[in-house]
Amino acid sequence: MADTQLVTGNAAADGGPFRGWLIGHFIPPSFNLRSTEHVEVKWGVHSAGDVRDDWGANDATTLSVLVRGCIRFEFDNGQATVLEEVGDYVLWPAGVAHRWYVEREGTVVLSVRWPSVPQ
Repeated sequence: MADTQLVTGNAAADGGPFRGWLIGHFIPPSFNLRSTEHVEVKWGVHSAGDVRDDWGANDATTLSVLVRGCIRFEFDNGQATVLEEVGDYVLWPAGVAHRWYVEREGTVVLSVRWPSVPQ
């Protein structure tokens, strides 16, 4: 039977040095299982008024799930959505640019992108 590695921690604390990102290709190999090219995971903690003004796009599919608070996403294809109920999510394909605006204090969003590819 192979040895099993177990990684535990705190999403907010462990993601701090990496702008909230816990898992992905950009995590140093010394972090073992957290360093991978298969998926990226982010625990985003935001204050009211936090904004991403610039359009951002990547070569990965993205899922963002609201843990608490309220956040508005806008997409370069003209669509927009507001995540305001716990569990609300938005899923978009690679290449679609997005930006966002946090509407409520203490907003937390769990984001997953796959695969984890350098931009």
